[in-house]
Amino acid sequence: QEAVIVNGTTAYQNWIVPGSSVYREFWIFHVLNPSEVLDEGAPPKLEQRGPYTYRVRYLPKENITEHDDGTISYMLPNAARFEPDMSVGTENDTFTCLNLAVVAIPSLYPGSFMQSILNTWIKSSKSTMLQNRTVKELLWGYTDPFLNSIPLPVNPFLGVFYPYNGTSDGLYKVYTGTEDITKTAIIESYKNKRNLSYWEGHCDMVNGTDGASFPPFVKKNQVLRFFSSDICRSIYGVFQSKQNVKGITLYRFVVPREAFASPTEVGDNYCFCTDQVISENCTLAGVLDISACKAKRPVYISLPHFLHASDSILHGVEGLSPNEKEHETFLDIEPITGFTLRFAKRLQVNLLVKPSKSITALSKVKNPYIFPLLWLNESAIIGEEKAEMFRSKVTGKVQMLNTLQMALMITGSVLFLAFMGSYFICRSKKLK
Repeated sequence: QEAVIVNGTTAYQNWIVPGSSVYREFWIFHVLNPSEVLDEGAPPKLEQRGPYTYRVRYLPKENITEHDDGTISYMLPNAARFEPDMSVGTENDTFTCLNLAVVAIPSLYPGSFMQSILNTWIKSSKSTMLQNRTVKELLWGYTDPFLNSIPLPVNPFLGVFYPYNGTSDGLYKVYTGTEDITKTAIIESYKNKRNLSYWEGHCDMVNGTDGASFPPFVKKNQVLRFFSSDICRSIYGVFQSKQNVKGITLYRFVVPREAFASPTEVGDNYCFCTDQVISENCTLAGVLDISACKAKRPVYISLPHFLHASDSILHGVEGLSPNEKEHETFLDIEPITGFTLRFAKRLQVNLLVKPSKSITALSKVKNPYIFPLLWLNESAIIGEEKAEMFRSKVTGKVQMLNTLQMALMITGSVLFLAFMGSYFICRSKKLK
């Protein structure tokens, strides 16, 4: 009963607003050899710098509406608050990074005529393939000099996550579990649709929950599916190990390598392959082209440091060191209730860089390659107060039931043995 999303339950309290603080840490990739990249088309040498930490998901859900069909709908407000004590520097720290507007031109306008026209404004604004930006500018937005120089009604403001603060994600509609507990928290629709309109076939479906919780009684052999609007797709986790967090036993589910494998290895991934050229006929693994949900901007998502990516992608740049412990995504789930009590969602944002003879700033680029901008770790862990409440309301009762069950079994065994003993004693007396 505590696991259904109904006012008054433990699930509802943590569903309205997360019971634990959620933090999003960013590591920015700083280019160490800008002159070689710009003048010679050399591979960029990258150095990650961070973390720069923000608190997120601290606002309660909005526009909550209960429906007669056992569902509840809501909007998820976006807000990020900088946490200086959890960061290596300030939001004004400056980095040499990719020029978001310039490198997007070949993908947005593939024709040489349009590129030649835009090249005039790129040069007049003195923009190049690289730029210097602060953490705050790169993440949340800045006025781009190239876009600002175009004498047309173009929004010159852009950033990796612009717009974010003051926006909302949704509309989400999920099952409460009141009519069918096996559907608790599963998304019925997203933005009033069950499909995303970004992919072909089954890849386009909105599957599972939002990852914050799952239907109760989670088994180790389950595949847990969840939807993430950050990567514009549904994904899944598989059981890896048991964990113990603050006296609570949890099941760790991780996003496996197969989720980002090439279609030649995992056939079901065929519909995530959208560009035959860049993917080398769908043989490359480890990156996801999400340009369809980013207004055709050449955004590619991967795990941090190209974890599980093909060697040709990893070696297109220098300075990356992927390892599972730091870069994999995991969810630690309490199996009885299905609540996620600890998680780390890790992903990397990249842009596709293409050569162009018509754009001076990109004329030195030799071949298309995927350029990392930053990677992030969004994480949370249940707090002491919530853990104590959880132990008393859930695990404590389960342990009490297990103890009671054991006591009943022992009592039953004793009574059975006593009965059998009496039976054989009486039988032996009769035989005499």
